Amino acid sequence: MSLPSPLRGIIPPLITPLNSDSSLDVKSLERMLSHIMEGGVHGVFILGTTGESSGLSYAVKNQLIEQTCKFVAGRIPVLVGITDCSFQESLNLANLAKSSGAEAVVAAPPFYMNIGQEELSIYFKRLADEIPLPLFLYNMPSHTKIAIEHDTVVQLAKHSNIIGLKDSSGNGVYFQSLLNSLASEVDFTLTVGPEEMMAETVLMGGHGAVAGGANLFPSLYVKLYEAAVNRDFQKIQTLQKVVMEVSSGLYGFGNCKSSYLRGVKATCAFLGLSQGYLASPLYGFSDSEMVVFRKKFDQVHALVLSVT
Repeated sequence: MSLPSPLRGIIPPLITPLNSDSSLDVKSLERMLSHIMEGGVHGVFILGTTGESSGLSYAVKNQLIEQTCKFVAGRIPVLVGITDCSFQESLNLANLAKSSGAEAVVAAPPFYMNIGQEELSIYFKRLADEIPLPLFLYNMPSHTKIAIEHDTVVQLAKHSNIIGLKDSSGNGVYFQSLLNSLASEVDFTLTVGPEEMMAETVLMGGHGAVAGGANLFPSLYVKLYEAAVNRDFQKIQTLQKVVMEVSSGLYGFGNCKSSYLRGVKATCAFLGLSQGYLASPLYGFSDSEMVVFRKKFDQVHALVLSVT
């Protein structure tokens, strides 16, 4: 399918369903994809942070790309994460994404070597020149040690093969400044990662969210996005409260740095979508934690069902 320009809506950063031996759970992958498409999402992003890309073998990454594109079969756009410390490995993933039928690729800054904005700009321009698909930038400073600064984004947006940005910084002023500076770039997509701020950014001209919670409750986030597009403030208020309950109830349990991913994968298991295994070095909740977390899930799930 052709990629909408700009790409709008809810694009889940898909979890990577794994077996206990860290191999790809293909049956669960198909369940996940069916689940989000039935929820009305506008695309899917694989091999991102929520997909635990940095912890996966290249064999699993390659299989995930091929199986996702095969199952989706053009029904929604497939975006493939190609972030890597090796430029060549990013190219390899981009080439496989193209041959498998994906519509675009997504790249965050290389996350090991210390680099500056000039080096980052040169890197992304070279990547955009050599890959066979359109490129979305991915601003994730908490994980990559470097932000794609405002002026760098504005400069890179002029490249014909760089078509958008996913901003996961959570910095509202940064995002609003990009909306203002890139207002004339009508085909350039600006989306946020933190789903809690999606509605407000759409009201200000943003294009949607790469929302982790849409793995779990896709219709909730689609309805909130639509309410924001239609400026239905009463519905926004109702749905936003539920989104915040998902965030506070399911993402922060256990008070550890990986609690978001633990919560998302445990919830997927409770919903019967996947087995809940995480890629090393991450690991799931203990049995006793799962008992307590189940109670939180039941409360949040009931709330979601009441509005969807």
